[in-house]
Amino acid sequence: MKPTLVILAAGMASRYGGMKQVEGFGPNGETIMDYSIYDAIQAGFGKVVFIIREDFAESFKAVFEPKLAGKIETAYVYQKLDSFVGDRTIPADRTKPWGTAHALLCCKDVLKEPFAVINADDFYGKDGFVKAAEFINTRVSDSLYALIGYSLVNTLSENGSVSRGVCNIDAAGNLFGIDERTNIYPKDGAIVYEEGGVETALPPDTKVSMNFYCFGSSFIPFAEKLFSEFLDAQIAVPKSEFYIPKTADQFIKDKLGSVEVIGTDAKWFGVTYKEDAPGVKESVNKLIANGEYPAKLWA
Repeated sequence: MKPTLVILAAGMASRYGGMKQVEGFGPNGETIMDYSIYDAIQAGFGKVVFIIREDFAESFKAVFEPKLAGKIETAYVYQKLDSFVGDRTIPADRTKPWGTAHALLCCKDVLKEPFAVINADDFYGKDGFVKAAEFINTRVSDSLYALIGYSLVNTLSENGSVSRGVCNIDAAGNLFGIDERTNIYPKDGAIVYEEGGVETALPPDTKVSMNFYCFGSSFIPFAEKLFSEFLDAQIAVPKSEFYIPKTADQFIKDKLGSVEVIGTDAKWFGVTYKEDAPGVKESVNKLIANGEYPAKLWA
């Protein structure tokens, strides 16, 4: 069975100020997702699952179905606020769903196999998909997951500071924790993060999480159990979120298995800020000029 790719596309895109998931960045209106799906197909993925908001499902499908027909199997999942909440009462001031791990949990009926998961608005590069497919095809299990780790220097924005999950990796190459750094930026030829008014340098090759995980089929039932515990503790907290990294971290802490960090030197880029958009378009054009992608992706 070919690997499955899950794309998290239900976000509000609040910082960017628009529905960036379907904005065109390629010369023929290709979205960042188009390039991810193209790379995934080339790497051997056979199915893509889009997690989207139901209110823009029809317009979303109208964009993607014509160009993907016959190239890869597609499925759609809607992340809803009341999914997997049971008979609990959702607070009246809660308007958005419960985060990225909750989004994956909403895939329960369509995901029975190992899978990779990515963000819709991140450009990951070919190498990440090749390594993810190889891992899923040969090594993934109910007790061995993976994180595709990007070099910090390849994940910065020229238009502001970024938040990154800095990977703590043991001697065997496995993840044993992620430190969330919320204010990372280049300074005087180095990379630093600022916390409490203090700047601390980070090596350029520090591996960080860009939310590109590979999970075994045990992940969904594990997430369902954790989500129930999460709601019992935090349902009344207005902005509480059930995140993928926290779930993977709990998998490790509960000694259910390991999460291997698979490094890639691929250059990440994304649209954290509106000002990032021209740079992303320029980067895509350079890749096309270098022959990495055809000018018309789905010709």
